[in-house]
Amino acid sequence: MPNTALIVIDVQQSFLQRPFWVEDDVPEFQQNISQLIEACVAKNVPIVRIFHVAGGPFALESGLVTPLDWLPPQHDVVFHKHVHNAFSDTGLDYWLRKRKITKLLITGIRTEQCCETTARVGSDIGYEVDFISDATLTFAMSHPQTGRTLSAAEIKERTEVVLAGRFANIVSSKACINSL
Repeated sequence: MPNTALIVIDVQQSFLQRPFWVEDDVPEFQQNISQLIEACVAKNVPIVRIFHVAGGPFALESGLVTPLDWLPPQHDVVFHKHVHNAFSDTGLDYWLRKRKITKLLITGIRTEQCCETTARVGSDIGYEVDFISDATLTFAMSHPQTGRTLSAAEIKERTEVVLAGRFANIVSSKACINSL
């Protein structure tokens, strides 16, 4: 797929240190993102790794700002970000435009935070965005005022609803692989 790049956001050891980390959805996420990476390698689609850098387990000094052990090692470039989206402080936009990349395949951790924010910003600055929801991972969250807990599936569904038709095409990993 010419002019396309796979963006792999925050699939890093840091998250294993967070109290909300649960393995429930990890096997499907691992399979989907790994198959996408392998398909992109086979089709010469550039793979961009993004790592979140902040304090605690997200600090470079922690030694945890590294890929999860099972993540396929292939990538073309790595950027470190300090905000939720992968564009604001990384040089990603320059790197993509220099290579005439116009379409982004968004994957990674957390669906509703860094992945969604990157999709929104990418769309706003002119990229076509495919949001590969089944190759993103998130965790249940509780509403700060009502206490209602939203499951990871509900958060993913909400993200798909707010992105679809406005900021991104919602695409399954299988459909994405078939279109490469």
